[in-house]
Amino acid sequence: MERKPLEVESTDHQKPSSAVYDGSVTAVDSVEETKVVYRGWKVMPFIIGNETFEKLGIIGTLSNLLVYLTAVFNMKSITAATIINAFSGTINFGTFVAAFLCDTYFGRYKTLTVAVIACFLGSLVILLTAAVPQLHPASCGTSAISCSGPSGGQIAFLLLGLGFLVVGAGGIRPCNLAFGADQFNPKSESGKRGIDSFFNWYFFTFTFAQILSLTLIVYVQSNVSWTIGLTIPVVLMFLACVIFFAGDKLYVKIKASGSPLASIAQVITVAIKKRGLKPTKQPCLNLYNYYPPNYANSKLKYTDQFRFLDKAAILAPEDKLEADGKPSDPWKLCTMQQVEEVKCIVRVLPIWFAASIYYLTITQQMTYPVFQALQSDRRLGSGGFVIPAATYVVFLMTGMTVFIIFYDRVLVPTLRRITGIDTGITLLQRIGAGIFFAFLSLIVSGFVEERRRTFALTKPTLGMAPRKGEISSMSAMWLIPQLTLAGIAEAFGAIGQMEFYYKQFPENMRSFAGSIFYVGGGVSSYLGSFLIATVHRTTQNSAGGNWLAEDLNKGRLDYFYFMIAGILAVNFAYFLVMSRWYRYKESDDEVTTYDMNGDTIKQQDKNSV
Repeated sequence: MERKPLEVESTDHQKPSSAVYDGSVTAVDSVEETKVVYRGWKVMPFIIGNETFEKLGIIGTLSNLLVYLTAVFNMKSITAATIINAFSGTINFGTFVAAFLCDTYFGRYKTLTVAVIACFLGSLVILLTAAVPQLHPASCGTSAISCSGPSGGQIAFLLLGLGFLVVGAGGIRPCNLAFGADQFNPKSESGKRGIDSFFNWYFFTFTFAQILSLTLIVYVQSNVSWTIGLTIPVVLMFLACVIFFAGDKLYVKIKASGSPLASIAQVITVAIKKRGLKPTKQPCLNLYNYYPPNYANSKLKYTDQFRFLDKAAILAPEDKLEADGKPSDPWKLCTMQQVEEVKCIVRVLPIWFAASIYYLTITQQMTYPVFQALQSDRRLGSGGFVIPAATYVVFLMTGMTVFIIFYDRVLVPTLRRITGIDTGITLLQRIGAGIFFAFLSLIVSGFVEERRRTFALTKPTLGMAPRKGEISSMSAMWLIPQLTLAGIAEAFGAIGQMEFYYKQFPENMRSFAGSIFYVGGGVSSYLGSFLIATVHRTTQNSAGGNWLAEDLNKGRLDYFYFMIAGILAVNFAYFLVMSRWYRYKESDDEVTTYDMNGDTIKQQDKNSV
């Protein structure tokens, strides 16, 4: 499918117009030029308001889902953890499908319309599983002997709700951030500053929603009522829908412009067809190149990596061109620009793989610390207040939020003076730091679990956790260091990845750049499920006992943490090798900064790690 200029839907009786990434606007069906009205911050109350309530709704439903499946649906911990990992992975993989549909057929606004409605319906179905007695199994109380699991119908209704949430969250994640950025003029200075500020607000609302959900909403669910606790996200999701649709006539809505996947397929296909041709001696001069009018992407410089792809742009005698220089058949001849865009994507993939393995840490820190907290002393003060187990994950978010401020205000200016790089360190260095802190988080997790288990086996306990085991006298506050380190890892790794994919992908693949970030999380979720199932199956009949026993005091969760730390250590070494090999994207249209006398100030070395 040939990609068209990025067309904007007409609003307020404007004539149709096309907007491309460089900010130019031209008429589509009329000679008369029309203007796209970028309202910027005027529509942000609708977009950020929707984002806040939508995140509160989704996270409020999902943050305590692990405990909900074990406490209300009477599932075993390993079954619930496997379902959560598989569910998270499916949502993340769904972002890739949503990005494809968004770019190819529907555009961001229509995709978000379906997604926010699906999230509301998913939250409502999950609420009904708690509110209607026939939709969940009878309570087990403190006994596990006469405990019956959910019926097939109850599981089916639960999966219906999770399915709606997959559609909703899968559509919102890759499109929401880009849709907000669409509201600013990318050519004007105020528009560029607005986009940067919007990204900051986006991550702020995300962490704010997680912190509020993991404290207030989780507390209501765990200590007041599951029905009331799950009603809150439904109400919030309804408000998110109302706020989003209230700004309907004010938004800039960029229509679908065709999928870039066709261009990738063309390069690979033509390179295979022409594999017998001899490579050119001077590829940057001899390879065929052509830029269509209003081309959305920056013009890339030639790179000598993956030279087998260059053959797709060799102009053979049998290749025909149209009058304007465009190939007559794009499945027989591609441009050097197309080839370089495919190289950009191929270069990113080894880094993406390392980042996917890194997310194993975050996946485990969002699940097993909850079980650790359930069998630890969660009392706060002498008033008898007990912190909900799922709330401890908030320390991961808090660590991330606080460190982002420290990183931006203190660390970057300090490193800038040392390295001379505007961002303090390169994007790959930032991702690498995230992997390192994730490794430290797992090591600390192993030692903390060893301490918790030792306390439970050698010192007086605090009673029995329902359907688990003895509650260790070790304070659950000991979980804070591992979660804080995981939060610092996210501040480095997650944000670094998001920015890396956004800048290194071709401009017409920005939706895919957003989705590949979540697909990496999906890979780690499925890998986490595989590791849990494998370790459980391998160790359950071993002499040392099941590492992941239902009662953590009978298991060896610390060994599991150390095993993942070993995997991450190997992954870190692999990442360092790939980082040395990687070349940052360079274009012919890059702007060089000059001082008042016309002398070049400085340019960052893009090929530094």
